[in-house]
Amino acid sequence: MSPRKRQQFVRGGQYVVFAAVVLLVVFAADWSSLRQNFANLDVAGQAFPELITIALKNTVIYTLSAYVVGFVLGLLVALMRLSSIAVYRAVALAYIEVFRGLPALVVFLIFGFGLPVAFPGLTFPFDQYGTVAVALGLVAAAYMAETFRAGIQAVPRGQMEAARSLGMSHTRAMVSIIIPQALRIVIPPLTNELILLFKDSSLVFVLGVTSLTTELSKFGGDLATEHANSTPLVLAGATYLVITLPLGYVVRRLEAKQRKAR
Repeated sequence: MSPRKRQQFVRGGQYVVFAAVVLLVVFAADWSSLRQNFANLDVAGQAFPELITIALKNTVIYTLSAYVVGFVLGLLVALMRLSSIAVYRAVALAYIEVFRGLPALVVFLIFGFGLPVAFPGLTFPFDQYGTVAVALGLVAAAYMAETFRAGIQAVPRGQMEAARSLGMSHTRAMVSIIIPQALRIVIPPLTNELILLFKDSSLVFVLGVTSLTTELSKFGGDLATEHANSTPLVLAGATYLVITLPLGYVVRRLEAKQRKAR
């Protein structure tokens, strides 16, 4: 058998195995039980409109506020990481290593319960929304800082040299020439970070949420417990996918566009 025929034979065998597994699942599953426990329309109807007007809205607020904090702080830390001043580099490196090493859950607990005990009277703006923005934003900033640093270092050195030869200061050249080019390079990984933040917002439950500050996963879990049915969890997961799948598509398109440009 020639290599080409052997390859076709192996591929055909894989298709047969895949089809057999699918058929086995289809005929072995208890579809009536699955429909009752995971696609119960009566239970699903009770999730609306709160699923959208409260849970999804809060999830989006938590995500975007943390992303803004992470973006601004991450860019600042990246510039400190590339600074010629050793102290700045050391502080930036320590920050990145600490907040990349700590689980986001631990950071939430520190800001939700540890800091108020250590500093009585300490409050964040907008109560829980502010706490989430700062805690999740600090974690995001550690990852964004490395992304920004890689983007800045990817800009050809000749760009800075050309700007300096035109009489620009180092700061002006960074702001006007280097950073805008770096941002175009790092758009895809920054969009990936937005997807990760959207999912990490589910950790808000450790701070204790009310019916007005709940987010998607907590809302789905509470409703599933109340009705002893998993349909609300399926709805919550589907709502996450409605947001994350288009963002993933945008990332792939941006990456393809950058490859074509190169």
